[in-house]
Amino acid sequence: MQYDEFITMVAQGAAVPREEAEALIAATLRTLAERISRGEAEDLAAQLPKELKGYLAGPGEEAEPFGLDEFVRRVAERADTDSDQAFAHVGAVFATLREAVTSGELDDIAAQLPEELRGLIGVRPRG
Repeated sequence: MQYDEFITMVAQGAAVPREEAEALIAATLRTLAERISRGEAEDLAAQLPKELKGYLAGPGEEAEPFGLDEFVRRVAERADTDSDQAFAHVGAVFATLREAVTSGELDDIAAQLPEELRGLIGVRPRG
């Protein structure tokens, strides 16, 4: 998937302008990178447009252990919105990720997340 298509899909899914979609994508991917291992973030980045790869450069090797509320709080803070809006719009980012990357990659990510975050992403790990 190309960068412009990714942005357009998120903007349409969240019913927000393109600039807001870009901020939401950046906030969501940065937060996800903190929640999954660096190796998994790199695997995900390899399947995304080059313009998005930098958002997945995690701060450390290990995933930070936080749940849904903290995930949404971090996205809201980074996207300069409130938690309710962030929660509603993060789904559009993950819906677009489901279109942009392989199901195996999403399964690998889901395996590193608590159940409540898996539900937000919309995938369940195999096995």
